[in-house]
Amino acid sequence: MSAPIFPNRFAGKVLVVTGAAQGIGRVVALRAAEEGGKVLFVDRAEFVAEVAAEARNAVTAAFSANLETYEGAEAAMQFAAETFGGVDILINNVGGAIRMRPYAEFEPQQIDAEIRRSLMPTLYCCHAVLPHLLARGRGTIVNVSSNATRGIHRVPYSAAKGGVNAITQSLAMELAESNIRVVATAPGGTEAPPRRIPRNADGDTEAERAWMGDVVQQVKQSSFMKRYGTIEEQAAPILFLASDEASYITGSVLPVAGGDLG
Repeated sequence: MSAPIFPNRFAGKVLVVTGAAQGIGRVVALRAAEEGGKVLFVDRAEFVAEVAAEARNAVTAAFSANLETYEGAEAAMQFAAETFGGVDILINNVGGAIRMRPYAEFEPQQIDAEIRRSLMPTLYCCHAVLPHLLARGRGTIVNVSSNATRGIHRVPYSAAKGGVNAITQSLAMELAESNIRVVATAPGGTEAPPRRIPRNADGDTEAERAWMGDVVQQVKQSSFMKRYGTIEEQAAPILFLASDEASYITGSVLPVAGGDLG
């Protein structure tokens, strides 16, 4: 069943959606454009421009950047402001576990890579967008966290997403007087099409594939509904929190995981 569309929900708003080339970010960005927003699709993948072009009869642009660097984050926000005249909403969607293995099996450089992937883009983008939101005198940041702050075989990723939760709550407190909301969703396991860019460019070992199977089992068993969610079930609450319908919600991290609070 296709998700409902709310025409003009984002009319007059400029949104920046990161990680917009595939997965949850792609669906969020396309729906925001369909619902009247001017949307900048941001991703490290060059094919993000192809995805932005799918939003027919909408005002979109694409920008390729490595958001694991501050320079990439700053350039993306500046491009959005120059292209659309400002920024109203930032949806931070970059992240994802690279490897799944018991913590004792992680190598130090692998720990660092997980933190760079799933914490730093959100930390950098939240900072880089602030001059643009403050110039507007209002705004919203939606961070995509994870309920995997409690789970097996992903301790560095769990730590990164715990950091995203902390950013959300502390920044919301700091920015409330500036009329800027900061909120997050915490998705659980999500069914998604095959990735065009793999999460682990080196490929998984046989042991990692077995450990991933353990993770899938744990995630499903921890959910009251005993299943993965759909991308549409993840996109809908992100867009709700980004919209004016959620104007009295800030500092909250909403679990979207079939009852598993993480």
